[in-house]
Amino acid sequence: MTVVKAKKNLGQHFLTDLNTAGKIVGSLSTETPNILEIGPGMGVLTQILFQREQQTTIAMDIDRESVAYLKDQFPNREAQILEADFLRYDLHNIFGEAPFVVIGNFPYNISSQIFFKVLDFRNQIPEVVGMIQKEVAERLAAPPGSKTYGILSVLLQAYYQIDYLFTVHEHVFSPPPKVKSAVIRLTRNQVQDLGCDEVLFKKLVKTCFNQRRKMIRNTIKMLVSQDGFSHPYLTQRPEQLSVSEFVELTNALTHFQNQ
Repeated sequence: MTVVKAKKNLGQHFLTDLNTAGKIVGSLSTETPNILEIGPGMGVLTQILFQREQQTTIAMDIDRESVAYLKDQFPNREAQILEADFLRYDLHNIFGEAPFVVIGNFPYNISSQIFFKVLDFRNQIPEVVGMIQKEVAERLAAPPGSKTYGILSVLLQAYYQIDYLFTVHEHVFSPPPKVKSAVIRLTRNQVQDLGCDEVLFKKLVKTCFNQRRKMIRNTIKMLVSQDGFSHPYLTQRPEQLSVSEFVELTNALTHFQNQ
């Protein structure tokens, strides 16, 4: 097997530049013993990760052809190459309750879903290094007040520090994507508990940003069953609120609903 054909329906664009691959792997700052690579494709990151003898790398790909190619390329690593759908797979089956870092050239069509799943495992995942579409990377790292600040910006920044590391141009991929890419790093912060009803917090953030052009007082009606709720932030638009201000608004809403 000499090559894997990139499949459009899987959002595959194979990185071909070893220097870029080295920079991506080198961006992992922690010495966590377990690494999960998502979407290894033809193994440009995998070959570098497998050289890290002090760490155990599991490469997970949904593409059967990629998995067969990698097992052919790394015959002594077959047990570390897994055919599975990251979004549906129970990650406890890989590392149990042990911490692990996530790395990969993430398929652009599911990158947001990957980050939502990372949030579900945030207490096991101290770090993520991922290559994604440039505009998505900018959105995740955007501060409050930015036009690109959104749902995932708030939810991820609640638990992770997000660093935009570097831009990757189209010519280092096969086939070249129509957009520029970027590598970002998520580093788990010290927050274990937001200090609010986290289910309501998530619901509030999503509800507000789903109608981001409206003032919060117009969208929060979907969450409040009776009239009379007031708060200074109701005259703001969602992109103006920081994580801590969304927490504050969540607590005010909880207090009102409990009265």
